[in-house]
Amino acid sequence: MLIRYGYEIVINCVQPTALVCLLSINEERAADIRVPESTFTNPAVPVSTYHDLFGNLCRRMVAPAGDMTIWGDSTIEVDCKVDRAAFGAREIPVPDLPDACLVYLMGSRYCETDKLSQAAWDMFGRTEPGWSRVQAVCDFVHGHIRFDYQQARSTRTAFEAFNERVGVCRDFAHLALTLCRCLNIPARYVNGHLGDIGVPVVDPMDFSAWIEVFLEGEWYTFDPRNNIPRIGRIVVARGRDAADIPLINSFGPHLLKSFRVWTYEVDKPLKDAVSASGG
Repeated sequence: MLIRYGYEIVINCVQPTALVCLLSINEERAADIRVPESTFTNPAVPVSTYHDLFGNLCRRMVAPAGDMTIWGDSTIEVDCKVDRAAFGAREIPVPDLPDACLVYLMGSRYCETDKLSQAAWDMFGRTEPGWSRVQAVCDFVHGHIRFDYQQARSTRTAFEAFNERVGVCRDFAHLALTLCRCLNIPARYVNGHLGDIGVPVVDPMDFSAWIEVFLEGEWYTFDPRNNIPRIGRIVVARGRDAADIPLINSFGPHLLKSFRVWTYEVDKPLKDAVSASGG
């Protein structure tokens, strides 16, 4: 299966402003790319790249004063399978976890493990450890939070989402991974592209957030927002929470004027495409 994905973002800056953008898919999928990513800015500015502490590809640039468009488009091949499941996967005791997993047990900017630890153990302490416990957490979060774009707030934390019971996909992800961490299960925040393959049409499309949980030596995908296995996830970045992997991190004020994302199945690569609607 081929999936075309991309984005068009228009921002406005009152003065030249340094940016770090995390918009390209994770390089672990490099072998699956069928049309190399085409990226540009308008007006054109110099761009350099580096990898952050979590291995994500970051692009550095300086936006000029005024409007600037950031655009990217590519095609990737994915299998037609839904998210991998391992219903018997067990938890690993903390002393036996790999060192690299420990950071995903700790509190972070949006994930206040100290405030939710007691609630987590009260609700899930008697649940069967392992996959069943993580799924119970996702079932709870899926039913506890009401999805509402109009109630989105970039500063909402997991504890606030738990109490306010409203949010968007990042809030579902933050609450679920915080509860998992409270239960000594490593969990990390993921954002990326997720189209509407196999589900009702999603309109408008957006970047999505979900979580990955470490069980029995492997990272598994869980999605408390949708809470059903999905086809065609395309990971852009991973981190402790959304603070680690903003799509655009600006070192100065900017205004988001336009935001468009596309993720859809195609029959063949569109090699010379110049827009999401043409080519």
